[in-house]
Amino acid sequence: MKTDICNKGDYPHIEKLPTRWADNDMYGHVNNVVYYAYFDTVVNRLLINQGWLNPLEDKEIAVVAETQCQFFNSVAYPEILDVGLLVERVGNSSVTYRLGVFSQDRLEPAAQGRFVHVYVDKVTRQPVSIPPAVRQGLLALTVTS
Repeated sequence: MKTDICNKGDYPHIEKLPTRWADNDMYGHVNNVVYYAYFDTVVNRLLINQGWLNPLEDKEIAVVAETQCQFFNSVAYPEILDVGLLVERVGNSSVTYRLGVFSQDRLEPAAQGRFVHVYVDKVTRQPVSIPPAVRQGLLALTVTS
């Protein structure tokens, strides 16, 4: 994962995501594994809301090939989080997202992660090219440093 840290304003796409009662662990903060669910939710919500993914009808689907996360500060229920998304790289069959989890009143992330999707044929699970309309939308969210 890139070591540079993005602030909230660096993300072209931001989603509000409420924490849930069950997200907290016995230490009183959101448990580390929950951040991966946040990443998955924000990426797939974007794809579905933009019409770039219909998991029940599409012949190509995006499966997760890699995830990573760095933690900087704690968040806890009942916070509503801002989760930023940008696209780091669009390949032939894969896309790399960077996601930042923010408390609403903070510009620096509580956590920052990486999420890689690989597009595959729904039946054979063999890699396929990212569909053209999806590729175009993803490229619009690409941020170069």
